[in-house]
Amino acid sequence: MAIPLSDIRRRIDTIDTQLVKLLSARAGLAQQAWIAKGGLAAYKPEREAQVLRRIRELNPGPLSAAALSRLFTEVMSACRALEDQLAVAYLGPEGTFSQEAVVKHFGSATGTQAHASIDAVFRAVETAGAGYGVVPVENSTEGAVGRTLDLLLNTSARICGEVMLPVRQCLMSKAASRKAIRKVYSHTQSLAQCQAWLAQHLPDAHTVAVISNAEAARMASKDVHAAAIASRTAASLYGLRLLARNIEDDAKNTTRFLVLGSEDVSPSGHDKTSLVLSTRNAPGAIHDLLAPLAKHQVSMTRLESRPARTGLWEYVFYVDLEGHQQEPKLAKALQALGRKASWMKVLGSYPAAR
Repeated sequence: MAIPLSDIRRRIDTIDTQLVKLLSARAGLAQQAWIAKGGLAAYKPEREAQVLRRIRELNPGPLSAAALSRLFTEVMSACRALEDQLAVAYLGPEGTFSQEAVVKHFGSATGTQAHASIDAVFRAVETAGAGYGVVPVENSTEGAVGRTLDLLLNTSARICGEVMLPVRQCLMSKAASRKAIRKVYSHTQSLAQCQAWLAQHLPDAHTVAVISNAEAARMASKDVHAAAIASRTAASLYGLRLLARNIEDDAKNTTRFLVLGSEDVSPSGHDKTSLVLSTRNAPGAIHDLLAPLAKHQVSMTRLESRPARTGLWEYVFYVDLEGHQQEPKLAKALQALGRKASWMKVLGSYPAAR
C-alpha cells in the first residue's frame, strides 16, 4: 500500500528538523576545532579530502557520490566562513572556468579574488594577498598551460590541491539566432576545443582570441553580431542568450587546475606529488633519471617536457607521482632522483582530485 503524500511530507519535515540541528552542531564543533588550532588554518586540504572520501564510502544511495561531495563541500565551506574569511585568487573576471573550479573545490561560501592574469594569481599567494590561488595547468584536449608551468619553476608557493573540472562550452550572444553572428570571441584554448563545431555551424564567422572566456562574454554583450564561447555562468552574468550548449569537440573535455598555497600539506591517504627537474643533455639521460621510480615501485602519472629559459635545446621535466613525499618509498625515490638530476624542485604533495 502506497504511503499517503501527507505522511511523506511529515517525515521529510522531521528529517529536515534533525538536519538543521545536526548541521548546527557540526558548525559548532568546527569552530571549536579552529580554536584548538590556535585560530589558524581554517582550511586543511588533507582533512577535507578525508572527510569527502569517507562520505563517498558511506553513501548508500540514491544520491550519487558526486552529489554528496558537492553537498558536503558546501557544508564545509559554510563552516569555514564562520571561522575565517578565506580568500582564494583565480584568473578572472567573474564567469571564468577558473572561478567554477574555485567553487567546486572550496564551496560557494568562500571569499574570492578575480585577477587579470595567471601571474597575478601567483603573486597574490606569494605575497599573502590571498590565502590560496587556483590556476589552470592542463586540458585533456589542448594540453599544458605553459604560463603556469613556467611560473612553477621559481615560485615560493606550494601545490596543495588539484581540481578536475569538466568543461562545457556554450555559444552565447545578444543575437536571437546564430544567423546574425559574424564574430566569435573566446580564450585561445576554448576556440581550439570547439574548432570542429565552429567549422560546421559558423564557418564564415571570424574568431578572436581574448584573455579569458568571461572577457569574451563581456565583449560579446556590446555587439549584437558577436558571440562568445564561455560557461553558462558567464551568459547569466553578462545578459547573453545561450544559442548552443556543450559545443566542445570532445565530450570528455576536462581542465585540471592546481590549488596553490604557502604551506606543505600532510598526507591524506590518497595523494600526488609534483616535481620539476632537469638533467644533462646526453643519450639515455632521461632513462637513468627516472630509474629510481621503477626501483622503488613509485607510479608516475604524468611527464611533461618544456624548454628551459637557460639556453638552447635545454629542457625541464614536470613529473606527477602517486603518493606523498613523506611516504618511505617515495621519500627514497626522491632522494635518488635528487642525486641524479642536475636540478630538482618538489612542487608539493597534495590530495588527489576527488
